[in-house]
Amino acid sequence: MQKFEIIDKDAMGRICRIDTPHGRIETPTILPVINPNIPFIPSDKMRRFGAEAVITNSYIIYRTMRDEAIEKGIHRILDINMPVMTDSGSYQLMVYGDVEITNAEIVEFQKIIGSDIVVPLDIPTPPDAERGTASNDLKITLEREREAKMLLSDSESLLALPVQGSTHPDLRRFSAEESKKIGGDIYPIGAVVPLMDAYRFKDLARIILEVRSVIGVEPIHLFGCGHPMLFAMAVALGCDLFDSAAYALYAKDDRYLTVYGTKKLSEMNYFPCKCPICSSYSPEELRKMEKSEREKLIAQHNLYVSFQEIDTIKQAIKENSLFELVEKRVRAHPNLLAGWRLIKEYADLMERYDPKMKRKFLYTGLDSIYRPAVRRHSNALLNIEWEKDVLVISTDFGMLADLYLRPVFGPVPAEMLETYPAGHAEIPDEDFIETEAIKSAAENLLKLLKNNPNKKFRIYVSEIWVSYLKDLPPNGELNVLS
Repeated sequence: MQKFEIIDKDAMGRICRIDTPHGRIETPTILPVINPNIPFIPSDKMRRFGAEAVITNSYIIYRTMRDEAIEKGIHRILDINMPVMTDSGSYQLMVYGDVEITNAEIVEFQKIIGSDIVVPLDIPTPPDAERGTASNDLKITLEREREAKMLLSDSESLLALPVQGSTHPDLRRFSAEESKKIGGDIYPIGAVVPLMDAYRFKDLARIILEVRSVIGVEPIHLFGCGHPMLFAMAVALGCDLFDSAAYALYAKDDRYLTVYGTKKLSEMNYFPCKCPICSSYSPEELRKMEKSEREKLIAQHNLYVSFQEIDTIKQAIKENSLFELVEKRVRAHPNLLAGWRLIKEYADLMERYDPKMKRKFLYTGLDSIYRPAVRRHSNALLNIEWEKDVLVISTDFGMLADLYLRPVFGPVPAEMLETYPAGHAEIPDEDFIETEAIKSAAENLLKLLKNNPNKKFRIYVSEIWVSYLKDLPPNGELNVLS
């Protein structure tokens, strides 16, 4: 894709620029959903929240204002001067089982009305579908994507090729591989809203990781993801774009979004936010309003907090602190934490994209052990050729030693005490850190000894390490510091 560039990276997240016929989009970002028939928040007001693009449903427009849209174009219909992505009616297909339009017709319609990002009429197979159903649906989706590619061959519009396959990881991977062969500009991950609604974040994370393992460069869009509690994890796993109707849907039910979950207005005494809405009203004042007015105000807060989280994530990418942010955010819900911990199974993938050099390593808890920096340190130790026949390792940094033993990382050569990651790590004292961090370090020490059977290692440790170093190989001599 020639209209796409990566500006900054951290974990598997990126800050990217996507050029479209109606302007540039900087990712990660949210595309607020706009219904032209019921504009909950006027389209021309979206910029004040932080939106750089919006998404609307071309099938609804086709059914309700087709002639007007063809005459005016989508941007005049929405009264907006920014990129517009148009969905094809797949959501209606999933909900109602059928739509009265063909793939070719809806793709041509999106092209005629001047959509910046066109989506073909894919088949959104719901989670847990039988493999045969998911496979057959995927076959139809891929045929329609090939048709869309041909129909847009002379268009400036970008083409989004949805990745389907239900909850079958291999089908998701196959879908991504085939879509990539067709050649899209953006790759949305579809039919995952039921997973998010059911808090099945581990299944969601696996799907994202399978797709990201194939789509290594081009932008990935997570369809239907509009809750700010998910953004940090999704970005760190490789997603670039989100679309949100949640800001309005939640507001209709008096639900107030935060990065830590959803709150009911009826149960709130104070607002934990200082956006223009929360600074102007109290929960009690909102509750006393007419429902229609209250909905609009809550919807505005929901958009403000969503884009604020996007900016927080982008700043974390700039600072190379995205891991730290995610490790804080995933503690909002145990299922979110379970989803994030899936990165242990995709360590090679994460290491491939995570930058090798950063400013510092800030330990936030058990999940910090799974970062690529720890794995790289362990592997680098095994590649060092030691000149000495006898090496001294100590947990006491006041003692003269060749290597120093640190929680999480294990042995750190004295020459690397001022370099990233182990030398630039902020870690609690060994008496106040999780036992898993001590165990991880001890395992890396044992690997070092076993990898150097011809060297002698004299190891001086505090009492807390002893139970983890009971099975030292013959070349290790353990001494307990007083």
